[in-house]
This record gives sequence, structure tokens and C-alpha cells, in this order.
Amino acid sequence: MKDLVLLAGTSISPMDMMWISFYSIGFLLVASALIYLSRQKIKNRLVSTILAIIAYIFLIIGFLTMVFVIMTF
Repeated sequence: MKDLVLLAGTSISPMDMMWISFYSIGFLLVASALIYLSRQKIKNRLVSTILAIIAYIFLIIGFLTMVFVIMTF
């Protein structure tokens, strides 16, 4: 498998892609845990809303990095 070359001219090796996929899985796991906390365990409305916003940000980042990994494979 050839290395992926970015616009800046640097290459991403398959091992780097593996770590990126692990990070995206981690972002998705953290997002699901934060959504669970904000909906089930946290009773304060403000804290619950802040946790949900952070969780959705993690969810979007995890989704986009996973799409990047899948599309470059």
C-alpha cells in the first residue's frame, strides 16, 4: 500500500492511519458516554446541556475522521 500524500506534500503511512482510526473510535466512545451522562445521570439542566454540546462536537469529529480513514483506504 502506498503512503497517502497530503496537500502539504507530507505522507501519511498506514500506521498513522491506524492511529487516526483509533482516535476516531475513542471520540465516538467518549461522545456516547457523555450523551448517556447528560440524558440519564445529570439532573442540572445547564450542565446537561453543556455536556450534550461537547458530546455532539466529539461525535462530529469522530464521524469526520472515520470518514477520512474510510475514504483514503
